[in-house]
Amino acid sequence: MHAPRLQLCCLAAAGVALAGCADSGSVAGLATAQRTTVEQSIEPTALTIIDLPGASRTLALDVNEKGEIVGRYTSAEQNHGFLRDANGNLTTVDYPGSSFSVASSINDNGAIAGWYSLPTAPAARHGFVLRDGVFTSFDPPGSTFTNPLGINNRGEVTGRFCTLTVCLAPGLGSFHGFLWQDGVFTIIDVPGANETNAFKASENGSIVGAFGQSGVEPLFLLKNGQFTTMALPNGKPVTQDDGGMNARGDIVGTYCDGAPPCLIGPSDNHGFLLSDGQLTTIDVTGATATELTAINARGDMVGGYTDASAKVHSFLLEGHGGGQ
Repeated sequence: MHAPRLQLCCLAAAGVALAGCADSGSVAGLATAQRTTVEQSIEPTALTIIDLPGASRTLALDVNEKGEIVGRYTSAEQNHGFLRDANGNLTTVDYPGSSFSVASSINDNGAIAGWYSLPTAPAARHGFVLRDGVFTSFDPPGSTFTNPLGINNRGEVTGRFCTLTVCLAPGLGSFHGFLWQDGVFTIIDVPGANETNAFKASENGSIVGAFGQSGVEPLFLLKNGQFTTMALPNGKPVTQDDGGMNARGDIVGTYCDGAPPCLIGPSDNHGFLLSDGQLTTIDVTGATATELTAINARGDMVGGYTDASAKVHSFLLEGHGGGQ
């Protein structure tokens, strides 16, 4: 694996707030801050490739402290969610009666969040939580496309949703971020942004995500009422598709070589780790693209990469975050 060094430039936005629904528990009037970073280089040593049998595409999306991993895979042109337990056993996770399912996040208690569609309305997406064998479906008000991306140990679900008739790919201006807690939705919209995506919340409630604004695609962090924005050097855009953060505050995600929008694709993508103010690029050796989607408290990271034949594989990279 190749891990070139990269420096992070930080931007602070003045007067940034989160706009929420009336009576939805929304957050407003947040302070802003800057983050100072330095270069770091790590050399990963323990890479495990995870491919579902017969799958043409496998992508790991989250890993909990126990080492349980969830994600999505495509087989016979059908998309399914999956769970890989700490012993490497694989189980398909599909919402009952669905024609499309994704398992996007798992907390330390084994609760899984994800999304699905039904055969009667294949273009629509709905969120779900799977807890103790019971599926619960949910959607923010007016949503036509719901993508839960994270569930923390308090059961708080974060993600994005769209209310348009036709919803474009993340990064193209269709989505709002959301927090779902105890049946109450909070909309997360960065003022001035054309899109906001809330990736994951740590167990203390801090939320990491990405947004589009003025031709750039930076990260945001909401922590203790303080909103911090972070932009990569030379305008490198961060994908708004997915990313993650652990309880310690280590952040992982993906950036692109080209101009915005930064989309998950077969080339020009690189995973990155931001830990203790140090940023490291992570590329799987020989891959045409590498994405990082999550990191747990032990510093284990998961994501996916595209090989020279354009096949997507998922991977587990053990114990390289600052949370070891």
